[in-house]
Amino acid sequence: MPLSTAKAIEPASALFWRATLALCLGSYMVFSNVYVTQPLLPMLAADFEISALEAGWSFTVSTLTLGLSLLIYGPLSDAIGRRGLMLFSLAGTTLITFLLSQTQDYTTLLWLRGLQGFLLGGVPAIAIAYMGDEYSKKALMMAVGIYISGNTLGGISGRLIGGFVGDWLGWSEAFLAMTLVSLCCLALFALLLPPSKRFEAKPLHPVSMGKDLLEHLRNPLLLVAYLIGGFNFFIFINQYSYITFVLADAPYALPASLLGMLFLTYLTGTVGSAFSGKIAQRMPQPQVMVLGITVLMLGSLVTLLPHLIAIVCGFLLNSFGFFVAHSAASGWVSRTATHARASANSLYLVFYYLGASTGSFYLDPFWHWLGWSGVVAGSLVVLSLTLCASLWLLRQERQQQAMPQVA
Repeated sequence: MPLSTAKAIEPASALFWRATLALCLGSYMVFSNVYVTQPLLPMLAADFEISALEAGWSFTVSTLTLGLSLLIYGPLSDAIGRRGLMLFSLAGTTLITFLLSQTQDYTTLLWLRGLQGFLLGGVPAIAIAYMGDEYSKKALMMAVGIYISGNTLGGISGRLIGGFVGDWLGWSEAFLAMTLVSLCCLALFALLLPPSKRFEAKPLHPVSMGKDLLEHLRNPLLLVAYLIGGFNFFIFINQYSYITFVLADAPYALPASLLGMLFLTYLTGTVGSAFSGKIAQRMPQPQVMVLGITVLMLGSLVTLLPHLIAIVCGFLLNSFGFFVAHSAASGWVSRTATHARASANSLYLVFYYLGASTGSFYLDPFWHWLGWSGVVAGSLVVLSLTLCASLWLLRQERQQQAMPQVA
């Protein structure tokens, strides 16, 4: 069937659920592997006789290489295709996870985690571009939210698998358990994901790849969406780091096990991601971003109440609002990019992970100034800017919709 006449995947069809489930499983596998080491850090520090900072490298090195890999996978998939590259990424990840379970040297572990992070970038860089190629516009808006819910479930599961299996059997066995989980996800991904039918290859030229990235950055509609996604994550993920200090201190004095359970608030993000796709069918995506950021700001204010239940409720709201906005921004990028969609989505994720890695530097002075109240104040400053940026996108979309009517 010619590419131009290949039928797009429509919402609620059997093919829609098959493809979306496959991509969700891929996303789940990626983020389970990313976060599996977080609860293992004290164990790694004790076993290898290293500092807490050095133990943390096992997590940060993988997120760093993951972020860098996105600039390669996106343009590469525009040239050679989506499905095969995602399969390669997940198969390589599974192999590295197994090798991690066998290593007893920390330097080797770090090298493997760095390589694993690079391999993990395949699905985040390509999945939404695959949807943009194969799905109808309505199906794309639904699928993006469902797909991102796999991110949240993966992040939660990775921490729980690492924590429970690590406490029970040890950190090596935690990697082995993750290998088994990854094998299952890989097999189902390969079985369920339909071959690309609407993909149109673009010759791979490094100069052209760089030109595509620059063109995306010069497109204000895309650049503003990149900044919205990056700065929202800049605040959201780093709030978790500072609230653990609050809850570990008096009057809460929570142990580390209960502090780790705070990440279960991500579950409302799973709901928010799916919810975002549905409401995007009824209102413009920038308006969905406005809604999500507003909820995130409200949740941040709720955490100022000096009660544990209020703080947990605040983070439940934060997670819901953040992932509503994140899903809408991701979908906006894929829909707005007129060419090289994978490259456009990769740039969004680069901004996203850069935000995660730099937010603590911004919030730290606010923490030393007023403690948690300062963190919330600093958060609201940035979120006010992303809210204004979302309103600007909404205005641009309404102007574009009005132009054909005027003509």
